[in-house]
Amino acid sequence: MILGQSGTGKTTSLRNLEASKTLLIQAVKKPLPFRSDGWGWYDKDTKPDGNVFVSDNAGFIIKAMQKTSRDVIVIDDFQYILANEFMRRVLDKETGNAAFAKYNEIAHNAWSILMAASQLADNKRVYILGHTQEDENGRIKAKTIGKLLDEKITLEGLLTIVLRTTVINGQYLFNTKNNGLDTVKSPIGLFEDDQIDNDLSAIDASIVNYYSTN
Repeated sequence: MILGQSGTGKTTSLRNLEASKTLLIQAVKKPLPFRSDGWGWYDKDTKPDGNVFVSDNAGFIIKAMQKTSRDVIVIDDFQYILANEFMRRVLDKETGNAAFAKYNEIAHNAWSILMAASQLADNKRVYILGHTQEDENGRIKAKTIGKLLDEKITLEGLLTIVLRTTVINGQYLFNTKNNGLDTVKSPIGLFEDDQIDNDLSAIDASIVNYYSTN
């Protein structure tokens, strides 16, 4: 998981990934913030080889992850998978038990995606991009849609690697070590430095080497 505020280099970190080996799932359709050949939205009629899918539907996302032959899967932005469903149901003006149940269902969708990702073949790598929020204790964590959801699922607890964006003197980096007030974590010895370049291709290569993934 890569966490950070908008504009701090999350999506830009995809710039050096090999498009033919990458499946990008966008919760909200938007142009990529870099120029690169090989990236294109999927269309079954005009672009069947496209590697960018647009969906915030948990069932579709799970099927796409399970069916793709590509080794790298990126979900951007995970928060909107939760928020889009929440906003749609707000417009439905749900009340009573239905209004309460939507939080359970949204939490279950998020959990289902992460569980499906964990059950993919060992050579598959899933990168989840998301925004951050600060809780009442000043701790920076993955942004969700409220305390009720946070009580039911801790997103970072289901992942082994959590990086966080930082911008220092105009340089876009990822933090690899926990500062005591965030949820950053990485396996011992995976990254030598506390900050690394926001290059997901280089990070992916390090992970493949660390875990001896073919």
